[in-house]
Amino acid sequence: MPNRDQEVPSAIHHHHDCSNLFGCGDEKGTGILRSDIQEAASTRRSMDRLLHKDEVDQEQLDGYLTQRGRSRRQLLRASSFMGALATIGPWFANLSLSKPAFAKESPEQKKTGKKNTAADEGRVHTVESNDQTVHLGVFDTTLPPILTVDSGDTISYPNTWSHFLNQMQPGVPIEKLADLRKSNPGRGPHSIIGPIAVKDAEPGDVLEVRYKRILPFTWGAAFNNPGALGTGLLPQDYPQGQVKYLNLDLKGMKAAFASNITVPLKPFQGTLGLAPPDGYYPPLAPGITSSVPPGPHAGNVDLSELAEGSVLFIPVWKSGALLYTGDSHAVQGDGEICLTALETRMQELRIQVVLHKQKNFSWPIAETSTHWILLGLDKDLNAAMTMAARNAIKFLSSRAGLTELDAYALLSIACSFRVTQVVDIVRGVHAMIPKNLFAPELQKQIVVA
Repeated sequence: MPNRDQEVPSAIHHHHDCSNLFGCGDEKGTGILRSDIQEAASTRRSMDRLLHKDEVDQEQLDGYLTQRGRSRRQLLRASSFMGALATIGPWFANLSLSKPAFAKESPEQKKTGKKNTAADEGRVHTVESNDQTVHLGVFDTTLPPILTVDSGDTISYPNTWSHFLNQMQPGVPIEKLADLRKSNPGRGPHSIIGPIAVKDAEPGDVLEVRYKRILPFTWGAAFNNPGALGTGLLPQDYPQGQVKYLNLDLKGMKAAFASNITVPLKPFQGTLGLAPPDGYYPPLAPGITSSVPPGPHAGNVDLSELAEGSVLFIPVWKSGALLYTGDSHAVQGDGEICLTALETRMQELRIQVVLHKQKNFSWPIAETSTHWILLGLDKDLNAAMTMAARNAIKFLSSRAGLTELDAYALLSIACSFRVTQVVDIVRGVHAMIPKNLFAPELQKQIVVA
């Protein structure tokens, strides 16, 4: 979906009577959050608490993030970004293709026998965390870029900050963390580095982010706020809150949760994204958006598969792309139910950015050495599941040459749909498509951007 000042590509005008990403017509089927059921089941206050208790207008948020139960014509007329985006769908079938993200050697390297060198990283930029580069809990597009990079360049982030502008440190009690959250209403706890501009990036492009190095510090924290803050999946069950600090064994890549419980580590960035599109989420101020909800700009997707060696493809919505990151994790389980992963800092986060011109993705796509991962994001978990499925079907039909019905069947018998997280207002589902389902020659033909 282009920015407001762009014309919608003609490719989106299709013959289907129903929305490509959501149910059509009147309210029916699963995944509908009807207002009469909501009001009968819970009070406005309790619902607000379950949605983080951040200071946003709940009715306005519903208007941005709930699409089910509207007719297609109403969706097309809707001024909200999400309504229009849900209507047009990802339209993967019309995208052009380019090089595979995980090709270990280029054709020239195969002929000459030359190996990858440091030159493949482009120019390497170092971005320190300090008062000028880090901001609490927002994607702020009103700030001038702290750096402008070229496509192919690498960015190194040494000694990143923990939550609350580095105030979360071993020994800090849960009461202090809760006070920090309450004193910054509407903002996330994340220490967000950025924005970083990418030269020549324009709406309709796609930014490929390659995770080159992810090395955490030697400690991590898992916490749930006191129940009164309304965060996490079960705030009403645990009113007292808790923070648990763990030492990280980086040599063995594990952490001792208890004397007889050991957790393997899998470091990744919980939040990495671009400037969001206009109208996606009610801003705290013009151009300033909370870092809590993920969306078509990626952001706080909390996708644990985005570990070292993975790739994330993100649609560009603003000139310069404007890249932000934060929310470092040592490991996370799908769902992230208590509110947090094992939160930490990074000794170094190192990424490479590659710009793909005019691909016109609607949603982020991830890739690892073993899977293609299609995302679905919505306030309604059922709608997020539907979106992930439809995105995955479009991906397979456009990339692997399957009919949509065959893609539907293949996803049902051989692919997994997992709940990314349920604690960031916008819930996430990711469709895991194993690469080993496809013959080697077909694998090489299936590329994301």
